[in-house]
This record gives sequence, C-alpha cells and structure tokens, in this order.
Amino acid sequence: MRTLLNVIWLVLGGLWLAVAYALAGVVCCLLIVTIPFGIASFRIAAYALWPFGRTIVDRGGSPGLFATLGNVIWFVVAGIWIAVGHVVTAAAQAVTIVGIPLAIANIKMVPVSLMPLGKQIVPTAATWTTVGGRSVGAFGYEGR
Repeated sequence: MRTLLNVIWLVLGGLWLAVAYALAGVVCCLLIVTIPFGIASFRIAAYALWPFGRTIVDRGGSPGLFATLGNVIWFVVAGIWIAVGHVVTAAAQAVTIVGIPLAIANIKMVPVSLMPLGKQIVPTAATWTTVGGRSVGAFGYEGR
C-alpha cells in the first residue's frame, strides 16, 4: 500500500515539491554559511519525493543556538514559501477522495518545511520501541 501511495504522491505533486526543496538546497549551498540549510533541504527533498513509510522526528534534546538561529533564518528566507507550496498542493489534492491521504501527508510536511534543523527522517517502524514491555513512540506516547 505504501508503494502505491508513494507512486500516486510522486505523480500528483511530490515531484514538484522535491524539485522546490532541491532548488532551495542549491541556492543555500552557494554560500559557505548556508550549507547546513542546503543539506537539510536535500534531505527533505528526498523525503518529499517518497514520503510514505517514513516520518520526521526531533533529534532529541533541546536545539542549540546555531540550530535555532538557522531555523529562524530558514523560516524567513525559504521556509514560509515552501510551506505555502505544501498548503496549496494539499488543497488541490484534497478535492478528490484519492488525494485526501496525499493532502494529509502534505500538511504533515509543513512543520519541517518551516524549521528543518534539528529534525531527522526515519522509517515509520523505527519510531516505536519497547520499554519495560510497553511500546513507546518517538514522541513519548504509549501504544498498546
């Protein structure tokens, strides 16, 4: 099912979003100071190309000063525009029944498009672990 959703996603908007992230990455890599933004943008471009079966989690701990400053700069320069692209694409995809899961995936990408530093893309199965006989998710809630 993930593969089918990923193929539909690729055709109905994922390719364009990945191209937008890749272009932002190229622009960010032009200056040495913004190379971390470019790397984050390329990582998110790969996620935007094939998102189902993977999720975005915080790296853990509080973000450092440079990550926080970087996220603020990213928000102003590129994040807001790419987030608008996600919302517009989600609105267009939500018009059809088939597009509703794609629209939800698009909306889930908005937070990472606004503040990408300090985030990590992991397989969906890797977000759950067993602690003391209970399943605990990456965000601290328990599953049964």
